Amino acid sequence: MTVKLGLTDLANGQANYLNANTSFALLDQVVQPVVLDKDLATPPGSPANGAAYIVAASATGAWAGKEGQIAYWLTSVGAWTFVVPLTGWEARV
Repeated sequence: MTVKLGLTDLANGQANYLNANTSFALLDQVVQPVVLDKDLATPPGSPANGAAYIVAASATGAWAGKEGQIAYWLTSVGAWTFVVPLTGWEARV
């Protein structure tokens, strides 16, 4: 794993495309982070592909226990993915 972003290192094998796609999705979210909201504690019902949010306090549902993290939705995965921001990261709401 890479130190700053936690990207999965590629190794020889057939699963490399999965690791690469996961890493590309993460990079897409954190290189120039834009979040739609920072005050939601409940995930929206119909998020757009790539939509990102900073999870608010007292989170519920799929976001429970993820307070302060960046949650982003990928239609191809059909689930929320979470990123723990490091000190110094900035995001625009």
